[in-house]
Amino acid sequence: MPPIIPHWPAPARVRAAASTRHGGVSPPPFDSLNLAGHVGDRAEHVAANRRRLGEALGLPADPHWLSQVHGTTVVDLDSGPDGLPEADASTTRRANTVCAVLTADCLPVLFCDRAGRQVAAAHAGWRGLAAGVLEATVAAFDAPPGELLAWLGPAIGPRAFEVGEAVRQAFCVVDPTATEAFVASRPGHWRADIYALARQRLARAGLTRVYGGGRCTFSEAGDFYSFRRAAETGRMASLIWLEESDPKAL
Repeated sequence: MPPIIPHWPAPARVRAAASTRHGGVSPPPFDSLNLAGHVGDRAEHVAANRRRLGEALGLPADPHWLSQVHGTTVVDLDSGPDGLPEADASTTRRANTVCAVLTADCLPVLFCDRAGRQVAAAHAGWRGLAAGVLEATVAAFDAPPGELLAWLGPAIGPRAFEVGEAVRQAFCVVDPTATEAFVASRPGHWRADIYALARQRLARAGLTRVYGGGRCTFSEAGDFYSFRRAAETGRMASLIWLEESDPKAL
């Protein structure tokens, strides 16, 4: 399975993709394109997988990886952060700077503005989503929310994502309409639609042009990693960057 290329009306200079678990060198249980260095896979396997991803996508530079903590911090890569910044989203206005997030059930969200001047990538597990990581990413753009596009990458689907009452309340106390994204499954537990919750949060922030969604990392075991399905597993990447501007288009 080749990388997933978002189907969205982004400007031509915006490039984006999401990886699957196919095409790498890692043995089970990380088979095969694990891109995370913190899950127990051998470092040389991760390095080889990252090289393969870069070659397959024609990346202009190494991705800027993050130390993801399920928070709301957005790193501006144009400020030149050192090392592995502790954050759950990144943004850039510079060409050939690659924003990237790692996931295996959590929701990756890619952003761009309609003018093709800025892009961002966010990692939204339920904690970060409830805390406002998507709103923080929208606020990091120079353009107003109405000028932004978002693409929802592969995440755990609504039939597989069972949560407790505390998770449901974390969303519903902020937005009562969030109740529409939960379906009772058994006493004290609910099936949560993380895609619907993300769309609600983005709409509240003023961003309504949202694309993607509909995949399930848990049930599509042949194509995706899932931490809920297997705690010892790999991670996929979702990436976005800007190509150099075409002077004729300016």
